[in-house]
Amino acid sequence: MGNKIQFLGHSAFLIQTSGEKSILIDPWLDNPQAPKDVDIPTPDLLLITHAHGDHLGNAVNLGSSSKTEVIAIHEIQQYLLTKGVPNVTGMNIGGTYSTKGISITMVQAIHSSSFQEGNEIIYGGDAAGFVIRLEDGTSIYHAGDTGLFGDMALIGELYSPQIAILPIGNHYVMGPNEAAYAVKLIKPKAVIPMHYGSFPVLTGTVEEFEEAIKKLGQEVEVVGLAPGQIYEPRLCTSNA
Repeated sequence: MGNKIQFLGHSAFLIQTSGEKSILIDPWLDNPQAPKDVDIPTPDLLLITHAHGDHLGNAVNLGSSSKTEVIAIHEIQQYLLTKGVPNVTGMNIGGTYSTKGISITMVQAIHSSSFQEGNEIIYGGDAAGFVIRLEDGTSIYHAGDTGLFGDMALIGELYSPQIAILPIGNHYVMGPNEAAYAVKLIKPKAVIPMHYGSFPVLTGTVEEFEEAIKKLGQEVEVVGLAPGQIYEPRLCTSNA
């Protein structure tokens, strides 16, 4: 049984591993693109890139099971603990944490991060991305919400992610041109676009992204997933 990556709309993804673990990332499961009639298992791991509601999403409810370990930056950890979420592990950028056979490295993202409760804006720590190494060695980089930054090259050099999941929507995140340059820096074997089309302001498209990649002369598999669609990567465990 191989790994499976399922797009759940916006920036939400479900990874089901060859080791029979489920990893849910940025669990806004009632987003405008959310697929209907998709069975979401109680996740073993729930990863949150930053505090904005379109990424924190349904984390309080989804993290209520003792089976689920929520992983987020320290400030989000503290917030979720106040909401009664029982099993939350805090991290910070640059750290690596191993649990349930999965290795998770928190990396930089260029974005803001906050909660809003009523009229109050609450600091949510720095925004982040995750490099996730699965049981079979497959390495996946979920960039979270971010602009382009030069140290994406270091993420590529240090962690060799075979699959990069990158925002392309523009306005609040990278657009197609910037995301294509991110591919040049990271050098994955496959790239999955996200965070586009879920709101009118997020105008970037997969077609524009593919065209920008071609102009840069990059050789990479672009995996444009419809909400609910599953990608089953056939990759070796080394990106060298």
